[in-house]
Amino acid sequence: MGGDHGPPVTVAGADLALDRFGTRPVRFLFHGDEARIRAELARYPRLADRASVRHTETVISGDEKPAQALRRGKGTSLWNAVEALRAGDAHAAVSGGNTGALMAISKLILRMVGGSDRPAIVAGWPTLTGVTAVLDVGANIDCDADQLVEFAILGSAFYAAVYGGDGAPRPTVALLNVGSEDMKGHQEVRDAHAILRAGKLDLDYRGFVEGNDIAMGAVNVIVTDGFTGNVALKTGEGMARFFAATLREALSSSLMNKAGAVLASGALKALRTRLDPSSVNGGPLLGLNGTVVKSHGGADARGLANAYLVAANLAGSTYLQDVARNMARLSAPDASPEVEPSTGSAA
Repeated sequence: MGGDHGPPVTVAGADLALDRFGTRPVRFLFHGDEARIRAELARYPRLADRASVRHTETVISGDEKPAQALRRGKGTSLWNAVEALRAGDAHAAVSGGNTGALMAISKLILRMVGGSDRPAIVAGWPTLTGVTAVLDVGANIDCDADQLVEFAILGSAFYAAVYGGDGAPRPTVALLNVGSEDMKGHQEVRDAHAILRAGKLDLDYRGFVEGNDIAMGAVNVIVTDGFTGNVALKTGEGMARFFAATLREALSSSLMNKAGAVLASGALKALRTRLDPSSVNGGPLLGLNGTVVKSHGGADARGLANAYLVAANLAGSTYLQDVARNMARLSAPDASPEVEPSTGSAA
């Protein structure tokens, strides 16, 4: 029921996702207004055969505060979707609704895995080498060193599950910073760097990267706090729109340019597909004892299909076991080396 479009998009996206699942026996359990959902399912007989609906008239609006959503959460479509995971009726939940409410309800119902502190939202970022996982992109504004290390564990396990494939090498991991030198950045990021560099965790840690390294695909996983990650994500999205608009304006500015656009239509279509946010839609809430994926509220059917695919891939992987294993290493007595005292300034 969530997102900007509700059932017309969530149901259509599920039908598109069936093509991506191949022979996997994936089924859908929709929560919300049964009459509206059934009306959409009637348009997709193939999906209707692999879907069921649980009715509720109550929904959480997009502007409700997390505390308010928790107080009246039981019985809402969002609550019921997450509760289905705890009850074993589903293996993953996908929502395009209220992010804060989804985060709070998911943490309350599912709890955290392996001693994790708070969930982190991960975003798939199109790069020159494929896709880079960036986290956190908005769930945790202020993060200490321990949380950044946890995000590295979560991000590495996520990337291996969703993008790695069988036999793939361990994902490469780096911390986002204002420079690549050890003395750069604030104390929290330097302390996290010291812990990760010690090599006690089963991670392929590569040190610091800068903002320009994200789109270049310098590493598979980039870790940062939610404030910086969200600013970087929104900046990247804005630049993609700017580039697309500028290119469209340039190609339509003259008859010759229009002719050139026709000749280059194949390449332009490929570029448009690569820059389309729908191709990487679906940000899992990492750290939960279960698979919950947040879809962009404005996503179209293709975007929802991608979110469903991410959810299915993550739920069918060893992600939770991989996280628990590294969290156990992190909590071991010798997992954290002594870190340098704060100098009170950052370069």
